[in-house]
Amino acid sequence: MRVLVAVASKYGATAELGQAIADTLTEASVDATFARLEHDPPADGYDAVVVGSAVYAGHWLKAAREWVERNGQQLAAVPVWLFSSGPVGDPPMPGEETLNLAEISASTGALGHGYFSGKLERSGLKFTDKAIAAALRVPDGDFRDFDAVRVWADGIAQTLRQPAA
Repeated sequence: MRVLVAVASKYGATAELGQAIADTLTEASVDATFARLEHDPPADGYDAVVVGSAVYAGHWLKAAREWVERNGQQLAAVPVWLFSSGPVGDPPMPGEETLNLAEISASTGALGHGYFSGKLERSGLKFTDKAIAAALRVPDGDFRDFDAVRVWADGIAQTLRQPAA
């Protein structure tokens, strides 16, 4: 079973979640390949795909949205899971819904969606992103729950190991 874990990540925190998913699948005896969507990896040749993106202003990153659109035919032919990473803090801020996720889910036939808190290091942000974080009073910190990510990825591995109906 070959699985592509493809991720769009602006500052790297979402890529670390994607790598954790790929590592968890590998530990569960699934042949998982991690790739950054910014590099436009091919979607063909895989038995399943996990697609993830950081969420900014309620949207998946452009690289993720465009990759899903370009690879729609291949994604429709295999099991697909989606994950999003974005809100930070306790409670998570900003607490917006991911726009266009229903459309992305429908176009891929996604079997599930994981939504994970993110990480914000204001010192590493571009000026515009710093200004937005300050205006929204978004707290600095790493709010990712890698245990939850691994549990979610284990669920994918279990589903993939089940015999086809």
